[in-house]
Amino acid sequence: MMSQTEREEIDDLPPSAKLVFKVLEYKGSLTQKQIVNESMLSARTVRYALERLEEIGVVEEDIYFADARQNLYEITVPTEVETDQSADAQCAE
Repeated sequence: MMSQTEREEIDDLPPSAKLVFKVLEYKGSLTQKQIVNESMLSARTVRYALERLEEIGVVEEDIYFADARQNLYEITVPTEVETDQSADAQCAE
């Protein structure tokens, strides 16, 4: 689960960064272009949001092997969605 400090840092971000975080939370790892399509934000706004999320350490940039010219972005902290999914999997067993 996300720490209280990380939650507070996310709460202090601009709305665009919160939206990008939620898109990554629900969709999983995405490229910047995919985030632009999912969020309907401009590429510049998404780029700024990703920078802010990386600064506080909740999003990480990785190599996108399907196209090395792009980067893949993913959340680095456990989120509520992941916690819910693991609880559902345990109930199914």
